[in-house]
Amino acid sequence: MTALVLPPFVRLGGGALNDLPDALQQVGLKAPFIITDPFMASGGVLERVRGILEQAEYAMRAFTETVPDPTVACVNAALAALREGQHDCVIGLGGGSPIDTAKMVAVLARHDTTPSGLKVPHIQNTPGLPVIAIPTTAGTGSEATRVTVITDEVSDEKMLCMGPAYQPHIAIVDYELTLTMPRRLTADTGTDALTHALEAWVSKKASPFTDALALTAMQRIWKWLPVACEEPGNREARAAVMQGAFEAGMAFSNASVALVHGMSRPIGAHFHVPHGLSNAMLLPEITAWSLSGAPERYAMAARVMGIAEAGASDAAAGEALVEGLRRRNREIGVPTPKEHGLDVARWDNLLPLMAEQALASGSPANNPRVPTAQDIVALYHRVWAA
Repeated sequence: MTALVLPPFVRLGGGALNDLPDALQQVGLKAPFIITDPFMASGGVLERVRGILEQAEYAMRAFTETVPDPTVACVNAALAALREGQHDCVIGLGGGSPIDTAKMVAVLARHDTTPSGLKVPHIQNTPGLPVIAIPTTAGTGSEATRVTVITDEVSDEKMLCMGPAYQPHIAIVDYELTLTMPRRLTADTGTDALTHALEAWVSKKASPFTDALALTAMQRIWKWLPVACEEPGNREARAAVMQGAFEAGMAFSNASVALVHGMSRPIGAHFHVPHGLSNAMLLPEITAWSLSGAPERYAMAARVMGIAEAGASDAAAGEALVEGLRRRNREIGVPTPKEHGLDVARWDNLLPLMAEQALASGSPANNPRVPTAQDIVALYHRVWAA
């Protein structure tokens, strides 16, 4: 049996943001609290949302100080701001960080606990306030997932929190909000989405439902991400990558991610590398190491993305996939950890802890080839030397 958790109400396509009042009305919500970041607040997107809501006679308040890799302190500040008013839902507006913050705030608004008390293996089933997710990047898939990641700034741990309570009640997926994304952000978030799709496809928790989503997501993102990077105003490319990211989000939310994400979170926590970029740094070498665990699956991924010919053997297709991922990283300018300026001594010193934190997240257990802590340390060395 396959148990699925999906967003029950979705508005998808160009201009979907304008449907926000109708979507709220559809589910009987009247008093939204918006959680966003300073860029959205200063760049006009928040004011556009405010105007859309006020025209429909919705009052709103907003917290605008979310940070990348949202921290416990940030969550607590947003929660305190929410409690200053009377609100029946939380809107996450922006990239993965505001949406992840909104998810945690929505749960804490109704449950007397802390983010550390909610991290895996705990599964949060009982919902908090309804969450409305409005992504402005195409990559994290947070609008489709029952997952949030909050950083404990004291221990430098990225805490993975999971459960149906984090599933957005409404997703507003409007690719027009991504038309002004800069190239680096487009590349990193798009590669994050590609990683979601590939890991959902090879995950030990994959199902026929998630397989279908993962395959179409990989196909869309692989074809259109370079176009979106080079031609930011290309609406067809932006729409394809946004839809692919949404499909990948639904896929990995139900099939889970695997070793790349497990190893990526500690890099973000300790070195503050953006999540999509750390995924991209890891993806080729982790895929190369994992090939032997599911050669048929990796080969099919290569064929679907057009990296390998339809008649190629599984071994040849797998090798082509790894080389294709390396080539794509070069094309979109993904640096190695060394090229990104990370300190090698600190990197080497932290590897045992990073390996421990990767395993503790649970994600590596879903990988086709399950690593030991020693394997993960060796892979971190391999990624540094790539």
